[in-house]
Amino acid sequence: MKPKIHPEYHEVTVTCACGNSFPTHSTRKSINVEICSNCHPFFTGKQKLVDTAGRVERFRRKYAKLQNPQ
Repeated sequence: MKPKIHPEYHEVTVTCACGNSFPTHSTRKSINVEICSNCHPFFTGKQKLVDTAGRVERFRRKYAKLQNPQ
């Protein structure tokens, strides 16, 4: 690497709003995030299906005909 052209790269701690923190390397001095793998519904398995205006039910009715042809 050429001297004096690259930003300073150092170890920092990423802090989540849920209280979880983990070390990483970055050019920033600190990293704060709102959601991480410790609290994200996809990773925790607590994912909720939000049905807005019956869209999921309408989708299921529409494609139920394709799965059970008569």
